[in-house]
Amino acid sequence: MSEVDFFVPKGPFNLNELLEETSTLSNKLKISNVKTLDQASKNDITFFNSIDYKKDARSTKASACITTKNLEKYLPNDCIKILVKNVLFSIAKVSKKFYPEADIDLLDKSLTDATKISDKFKTVTFGKNSFIGKNVKIGSKTTVGTNTIIEHDVQIGKNCMIGTNVTIRNSLIGNDVVIQDGCKVGLKGFGFIPLKEKNFRFPHIGRVILRDKVELGSNCTIDRGSIGDTIIGENTFLDNQVHLAHNVKIGKNCMIAGQVGFAGSSTIGDHVSIGGQAGVSGHLKIGNNVKIGGGSGVIKDVPDNTTIMGYPAVPLKEFLKK
Repeated sequence: MSEVDFFVPKGPFNLNELLEETSTLSNKLKISNVKTLDQASKNDITFFNSIDYKKDARSTKASACITTKNLEKYLPNDCIKILVKNVLFSIAKVSKKFYPEADIDLLDKSLTDATKISDKFKTVTFGKNSFIGKNVKIGSKTTVGTNTIIEHDVQIGKNCMIGTNVTIRNSLIGNDVVIQDGCKVGLKGFGFIPLKEKNFRFPHIGRVILRDKVELGSNCTIDRGSIGDTIIGENTFLDNQVHLAHNVKIGKNCMIAGQVGFAGSSTIGDHVSIGGQAGVSGHLKIGNNVKIGGGSGVIKDVPDNTTIMGYPAVPLKEFLKK
């Protein structure tokens, strides 16, 4: 898979143009993009709103960072600190300036009936009434089912099976991937700032990345990242009706049973098994070789080689004892 940015930023903007809190800052510093702490480079702006990310904050290369008074000490000296009351609202407004159309999924006007461009995909098999956007790449021996939409710039590898009534956008997909009927991959997630008058939508400018040999069961929903990517590792299998919110990262060789839900920005290790109808809260770190029982509610980090169950989820021995 080659690197693709599905959203092209406006700008660059002067730092003092971005927020009310930056109006007194330098008008000579040009800001080119919005990135996460770990992905930001010179002339990028980032945000830091949780002590859980202090390691990334210490090493960020961003020129400026939106944060709070109690967190600014963790940032490098050469990073301009922009102190605000609500970090997420502020970064949402900045993201909206760079990406004014990324807060809602608009119609892809480049879609073309697959049968009319079959000469570009001579080794791909299409069902009826499927549509393909511009610059889409699909590897050899891949099949695409009936009534399926693959939007602009999506990349799909070799020997993949894409089912019926599937929608794929803003996604990079490896080889030997199976996406069963009804899946929605790369759509905007549930991100907004609640306001009294009108909720402020958070632009989602990230991607979905599915590594080789991933399988998605029927009617799974995989949201693209907000700032950053949603990633599923190699040989990980999801059962039917699993939901990954924005920026979730799942490792390799995991097994996720039906109706499991992951809140945003949680990270799941390798060789993890999760029983049906379990829920994982946001911004958590689940270690390697973890087993989570069906119906469990995970609300705190889980170390490697742990088996947990219950609501809230606790180590299995403690659960059985209760």
